[in-house]
Formats: sequence, C-alpha cells, structure tokens
Amino acid sequence: MTPQLSPEAGAAVKAADRAHVFRSWSAQDLIDPLAVAGAEGSYFWDYDGRRYLDFTSGLVFTNIGYQHPKVVAAIQEQAAKMTTFAPAFAVEARSEAARLIAERTPGDLDKIFFTNGGADAIEHAIRMSRLHTGRAKVLSAYRSYHGGTQQAINVTGDPRRWASDSASAGVVHFWAPFLYRSRFYSETEEQETARALEHLETTIAFEGPGTVAAIVLETVPGTAGIMVPPPGYLAGVREICDKYGIVFILDEVMAGFGRTGEWFAADLFGVVPDLMTFAKGVNSGYVPLGGVAISEKIAETFGKRPYPGGLTYSGHPLACAAAVATINVMAEEGVVENAGRLGASVVGPALAELAQRHPSVGEVRGVGMFWALDLVKNRETREPLVPYNAAGEANAPMAAFGAAAKQHGLWPFINMNRTHIVPPCNVSEAELKEGLAALDAALSVADEYTA
Repeated sequence: MTPQLSPEAGAAVKAADRAHVFRSWSAQDLIDPLAVAGAEGSYFWDYDGRRYLDFTSGLVFTNIGYQHPKVVAAIQEQAAKMTTFAPAFAVEARSEAARLIAERTPGDLDKIFFTNGGADAIEHAIRMSRLHTGRAKVLSAYRSYHGGTQQAINVTGDPRRWASDSASAGVVHFWAPFLYRSRFYSETEEQETARALEHLETTIAFEGPGTVAAIVLETVPGTAGIMVPPPGYLAGVREICDKYGIVFILDEVMAGFGRTGEWFAADLFGVVPDLMTFAKGVNSGYVPLGGVAISEKIAETFGKRPYPGGLTYSGHPLACAAAVATINVMAEEGVVENAGRLGASVVGPALAELAQRHPSVGEVRGVGMFWALDLVKNRETREPLVPYNAAGEANAPMAAFGAAAKQHGLWPFINMNRTHIVPPCNVSEAELKEGLAALDAALSVADEYTA
C-alpha cells in the first residue's frame, strides 16, 4: 500500500487530537503523539511517508499484523449481516468464536465469558473466584500488569497502581521468580523456583489460607519485562492452589494466541489454571474483545445460580467475527508455528549476539515473538540503565535509545530500563533481520551511558 503523503492532513489530525483527545498514562501537556496515516502487515507510516517497522505489535495485540485482508473481509461481511445484537441471544459469530477458543484452551477451560478487553476479563475472573470460594483476598505478583480498571489496577504490581491503590481492594502482593534480579539471592533456576514457591506459601500461611480466593499470575509477565518463569514454578503454584482450595487465574492477555509460539503460554509449562483471561491477540485488536475461559468446576458454581455480572457488548458480533477470522488465519497460515520457529532460530540467537557486543545489554530473555533486553549501566553490578520508574532527565538514556531506534525506522516498545521485541507473530525473517539491525544501531546509543 502506498503511503499517504500529506503533511497538511497529518498536521490537522494532530491538531484535533491535541485539542480533544485525553490520553491514558500521560501528562496531557507533555506528549507529542505521532499522526499515523496507515498500516499494513508489520509496518505503519506517518503523513510524511516515513515508515516504521512495528516492534510493539500495536500494544502487543496485532499478532497477525495490520489490515489482514481475510479479517477485514470478515468484519465487513458481519457488518452487512448483523452489526450488533444483545448478549442474551445465541448469535452465530459469538458461538463460533467461543467454540474455536475452547478448542485451543488447555484442559477443561471450555466455557467462554466474553468481555471488551483484558482489564474487564481480570475483573470478572476475580469476581468469579470470590463467588466460587466465598473468600475475599487475591494474591498477585510484583512486576506485573493486569489492566487499568479499579480491581485490575490494584492487582497490578507496577507503579501504575500507586495512584489508585487505597489498600482496600483485598489484594496482597508477593515476589514471583526472576533470577536476573532475584529477591531470594538465588544462583540457579532451581533455587529460584524453590525459594519463590516457599515465599508464596509462607505469604498464604500468614494471610490465612481460608481467606484467599485466588492467585493471579501472568503466565509470562509482559510489560514487567517478559520474565519466562523457571521450570517447575507454575506447576508448583498449581499444587499450592489445589492444597488450599485457591482458584488459579492465569492472565494470557499478552501471552496468548501465538505470542510465545504456542496458542497459549500455559502449554509451554503443561499447566491448566481454573480461569484464564485473554484479549489482544484473539482478534489482533481489530475490534475490542476479551474474555475468561472457565473450568468445569467453576462453571458448575453458576449452573443453577445466576452469575452476577455482564456487559452490554459481551461477545459483540463484529468482534467475534474478527476473532473467528483471526483464529482461522492463524491456523491456516501457521502463524503460531512461525512465531516459535523464528523466535528460536532468528530472534534468540541474534539477541544473544547483540548482548555480546553491547555493554548496555545486561540480559536477553524470551520465547516465540516475546522478548526483552534488560538494559544496564554496568553489567557486573546489574545497575539498571535508568532508575526504577524514572522520568524526565533521569530517563534520558532510555529516551535517547528510543529516539535512535525511530531514526532507524524501528518503533520500539520501551518500559523503564527494558526494550521489548514483540513484532507480529507472522513477521517474516527478512523483517526481523531489518528490525534487529535497527536495534543494533540504537543500542550503540545506549552503550554511551554505560560505566
């Protein structure tokens, strides 16, 4: 597709945006959003015709890239047939989307409750767990993100929670494993797993096992730094939940639908949760959609007892039609397999090589199309390139790194002292190599801030 070269149109779009759009997570007077003219596949471009390779997948949701023609056509066909209908009725697109999702979820997660996104999926999963157990407390990890609604942001374990945390949401945080920055002074993955599980069980003991409704974990934490859990950890959490009658919730909003080279990241670890949340990649974000996959035992709780929750647009036909088309495209085109293959054969080796040459790279970690580089000032001390939750001048090294990436045609995903590598799951090998070359150049700028 030819870029739309109209700087005047771009200026008008930006002017209207700045006059009327109130943006999330931002100081409104300090931002300068790029005006986007179009997008296709793994790229998007501005009104000056400058093209960027998107290593953010939008916001980790365009798992099949932008404007896939089969999904666009499915949305158009559904709009012509039935644009919307209330959630109390059986609708073909909704039923088929639920069936296709249930076919791919692990274990007996065969009932699908549709939401409009990931945050409200977490809200409902927590509500279900509290009603199922009759307990109030929810345990979740530091270094996590679960959404921006009131309960979801309190479950979150990063600084975005602070402004909304009244310490009254029934949430208790604990440390999950992360060997590179271990809170347990571990030297091996085995030690990290054992000590993290001991810490979790001790936390439960001191909170009172009979008060804990659920443990919520991202299967592979996303914005917190893509920390793939060490062997045995998630299985250990499953055992702890079974021991104390606690509902195990896995958040697959980012990790699900091919991002890790499996349909769901839970499949990497052979673990079946009681509830699993999803969104983003379920239809590549073409129309807002999320949901909760529900186990048989929790579904039975609401067999004769009404579930006290719902949404006007639950299972919206346009969103579900997009999900049906997306899942079928992923199956037909081998998108999940592509993510796993290129992650192992291209991204992993290339990032390891970059880490050898760039002193700013402290650690490389990831799987599939889900990777992160931990940037540091000093490899020996592992001091982060910028302080935790840095802003303004303190964040200058990361700002300079991000600017360098964009100058080389790469749109980066940066969070604190980390850069994430999360291109579409159907990215080509040539596109990956282009992006990795741009990343190599940008890391030279980060290197200038190392000790």
